[in-house]
Amino acid sequence: MSGTSLQAVAGTGQPRRRSRKLTDRAAGVVFWVSALLSAVVLLGILLFLLLYGVRTFREVPVFRFLFGTVWNPDAYGVSSFGLIPLLLGSLLSTAIALIIAVPLGIASAILISERLKGWVRVTAKTLVELFAGFPSVVLGFFGLVILAPFIAHLFHVPSGLNLLNASLLLGLMSLPTIISVSDDALRVVPHSYREGAYALGATPWTTAFRIVLPAAKSGILAAVMLGFGRAVGETMAVMMVAGNAPLMPHSLFQPFRTITSTIAIELGESAFGSAHYYSLFALGFVLFLIALGTNLVAESLMRRAKRSFTL
Repeated sequence: MSGTSLQAVAGTGQPRRRSRKLTDRAAGVVFWVSALLSAVVLLGILLFLLLYGVRTFREVPVFRFLFGTVWNPDAYGVSSFGLIPLLLGSLLSTAIALIIAVPLGIASAILISERLKGWVRVTAKTLVELFAGFPSVVLGFFGLVILAPFIAHLFHVPSGLNLLNASLLLGLMSLPTIISVSDDALRVVPHSYREGAYALGATPWTTAFRIVLPAAKSGILAAVMLGFGRAVGETMAVMMVAGNAPLMPHSLFQPFRTITSTIAIELGESAFGSAHYYSLFALGFVLFLIALGTNLVAESLMRRAKRSFTL
């Protein structure tokens, strides 16, 4: 190539490089602004809930709010703002949901990740992810119309709107999250682990349960934590099938109420500026802290799982 041609090529290359640098810088600025905006919104919500929530304690003692066992803001005489029955309702229904969903979710993830191949695997994973997008009100209708009469008939109880019904629905709703994240965690495990197990004579199922599953335990735990966050934050479906009685839960067949349901039901009925109104923001702040802690733990576990296979 002649010297004139080289100069011409170099002349057209410089504007392109300059354009790429400008594009990269613009993309970097957009990402920084987006991340900063997200952080500001998150902190704004936290601050908003905190500022409104603490006004509860101008009329309600902190101890009575945190450790009270009765939630009855509309009582004649002295109103009660005890957090415990609502918190127990949220945690107990979530725990039972996870007892149901975790074994099913992990088993399904092992099947999809280790045994299904090709288009069958892609179809199964797609169906799981589509199920995650189901509107919760549809599942609430299923619980109300199908599951509630079935539970009432099977266990001979007067109503199927109870803790068992809500827990079954929450378990169903947590399954896609647990399956999808567990599948990703299992597939991150290097293939050399499987080849080593096969070389020692292990069967595919033995390899999956004894080698791959323990290696992916951090990712599996992250999936469980995300499933917990999905269940504890659910509102609509639980509100439709829980019976919505703010009582201390003593039985699977007893109506109960969660923190999310209480906020959704009572926020429109409470007088603005009253202790009842502000106490709902305090409930929101408690729920926010639970969700934030759950997501931070899940994020930490997922990072640890990725780091253990990249070092």
